[in-house]
Amino acid sequence: MFEPVITREARGGAVDWCIRGGIALAFVIFGSEKFPSGPGEQWVKFFQDVGFGQWFRYATGVVEILGGLLVLIPRTAVAGLALLICTMASAALILIFVIHHPGDSIISIGFAVGLTLFLISRRGN
Repeated sequence: MFEPVITREARGGAVDWCIRGGIALAFVIFGSEKFPSGPGEQWVKFFQDVGFGQWFRYATGVVEILGGLLVLIPRTAVAGLALLICTMASAALILIFVIHHPGDSIISIGFAVGLTLFLISRRGN
């Protein structure tokens, strides 16, 4: 009888913030993992196999961190999501056509699809 009234917008806004915060946290972590340069680091070997040089590893890390941070800011969230979608789609294509491990691309494709669905769901915001 005396339940607090929560409008759809307020609930949607809180959910939107939580999802964007999770995306930001994940991609800041993913991007930060690209920077250690030890000889046994998995990303050093992976980007060596890609063949574009280690600069591409650093660039990918910066793009992932930047995309994650852009997602946090409401006015730049769409740009951040678009940047991360392109990054994950590119990762999937690299895994399929350059590394020749199409099974490993499922995670990148899953992120790209999930981010795309979230972007579409935000169209009214």
